[in-house]
Amino acid sequence: MAQKKTAKDTAKKAAVTADTTAAVSVVNKKSFVKNTFDGNYIIDNQTVMVPIKGTFEFDIQHRFGTVDNGFKDLFGLFANATMKLGFSYTPINNLQIGFDATNEKMEVDWNLKWAILKQTKDGSMPVSVTYYGNAMMNTQANSVALIYVTTGDRFAYFNQIIIARKFSDKFSLQISPSYSHFNDLQGYFDAAGNPMPIFNNDNFSISASGKYKVSDGMALIANYDQPLTQNPADNPHPNLSFGIEMRTSGHDFEIFFGNYSSLMPENNAFFNQNDYRKGQFMIGFNIARLWNF
Repeated sequence: MAQKKTAKDTAKKAAVTADTTAAVSVVNKKSFVKNTFDGNYIIDNQTVMVPIKGTFEFDIQHRFGTVDNGFKDLFGLFANATMKLGFSYTPINNLQIGFDATNEKMEVDWNLKWAILKQTKDGSMPVSVTYYGNAMMNTQANSVALIYVTTGDRFAYFNQIIIARKFSDKFSLQISPSYSHFNDLQGYFDAAGNPMPIFNNDNFSISASGKYKVSDGMALIANYDQPLTQNPADNPHPNLSFGIEMRTSGHDFEIFFGNYSSLMPENNAFFNQNDYRKGQFMIGFNIARLWNF
């Protein structure tokens, strides 16, 4: 009898220990904050978000001409426009790869996005951190005004760390320092035929982006980009943009005013000459369509 009782007590203790271990495991399992932003893009910047595994995304981005010419070109709608098509896929959790093509300088890029840290509900991790980078290539044919000696001269690179926090169900904010590099920049020549150093090959910049949710399917969005590196000539102007975002289960649509005309981040950081203080804004929109496989 004593042996049977001891065996029963041992079994009970083992069961209690197993239940306690399972309960602790549930408690210790991290719960992450969801939907810090609604999509991959917020106007001219990538957001901290990486779609769930198996997501395929198709993006259409469009920038019209500046509005400062008024009715001459119907506030930029009849002016030259910039367009980009993009494709991305999330093969594993927290990692997205993509490809883009734009009519600006016939440029293409290959890009990668990696969610490094995620904000937790219990506050043990107060922010989300994501890396975004691309390798961009100018595919135009050589001409008198454009000469690339090697294939490598055609490439430029963009690297960005995105730090974001969801403060409430309505408000999210992210700060994103970035570094851009061009392998070769076509410069100007002086009277003696010597090249003049117009641009640095490297540029640092920083951006701030925010979202305020006004309903389940709509949010106000804003963005500011500030180039930090000074060039000997033609310093790039900062970007100020604001608009609205509309979201459904499979689509994300943004329409906004801003003064970045390029759709490749390296180009905006180096070359933007639109000045919002002179009213050189343009109408732009982003459309995203998502599928899950």
